[in-house]
Amino acid sequence: MKRILNVARVHNTSWATTFAWPLGILVAVFVITYGIFSVVPESDSDFSFSGGVFSVYGFAIAFYVTAITQCFPYALSLSITRREFLTATALVGVAQSVALGTIVYLLSVVEAATGGFGLKIRMFGLARYATDNPLLQWLTLVIGLLLIGSVGAFVGVVYRRFRTNGLFTLGLAGLVVFGGGAIVITWQNWWPDVGTFFTDTPRVLLLVVVPLVMTGIFSTVSWMGLLKASA
Repeated sequence: MKRILNVARVHNTSWATTFAWPLGILVAVFVITYGIFSVVPESDSDFSFSGGVFSVYGFAIAFYVTAITQCFPYALSLSITRREFLTATALVGVAQSVALGTIVYLLSVVEAATGGFGLKIRMFGLARYATDNPLLQWLTLVIGLLLIGSVGAFVGVVYRRFRTNGLFTLGLAGLVVFGGGAIVITWQNWWPDVGTFFTDTPRVLLLVVVPLVMTGIFSTVSWMGLLKASA
C-alpha cells in the first residue's frame, strides 16, 4: 500500500494541478457568473440556471486524459508497473472526486440558503433538479466526477493504444451511436417514453447505480487496455 501511495504522488507532484486549479477555475467562473447576473434584469422565474460548475467536470476529463497520455510513460520509466500505476490513478480519482464533489455540494447548500446568492442563481445545486435528498445530491456530484474521470481515462487509453486514428474512430463511433439513436427515437416518436423513463425511474437508480455501473465499465476497459498499451 505504501508503494501505491508513493506512485500516487506522480499525479500530485504539483498539488495545484490536482486540487487548486479546478477550485481556482470554479472561483473564476462563479465571479464571472455573479457579475453577469448582477447587471442583467431580474427574471420572474424562481431561479436562473448557470452551467459554470461544469468547468470542474471539463477539468476532470482533461486531467485524466493527461494522466494516461503523459504520466503513464514517465511512470514506466521509473520501473512502476502498469498495475501500480492504474491502482494509484484510481486512488487519486476517488480522492479528487470526493473532495471536489463535497466542496460543490457545500456550495450548493450555501446557494440554496441564500436564495441563489441573493440573485436566484442555480450554479452548484444541479442535483436539486432531480432530488431533495441531501445524501443523493452529494452522491450524484461525487459519482458524476468519478464517471467523468473514467471517461477521461478511457479516452487517454484509446490514444495510447491507437494514437490519433483511435481518437478519430472513437469520435466517429460516438457520433454514429448518438446521432443514429436520435434519428431512430425521433422516427419512432419515442421521446415521450424517454422522458417518462427519466421521471419514473427511482432516483437512487438513475443518479447512483447507473453512473456507478458506467464508471465500472469504463474503468475496466481502461484497465484492460492500458495493461497492453505500449509506453
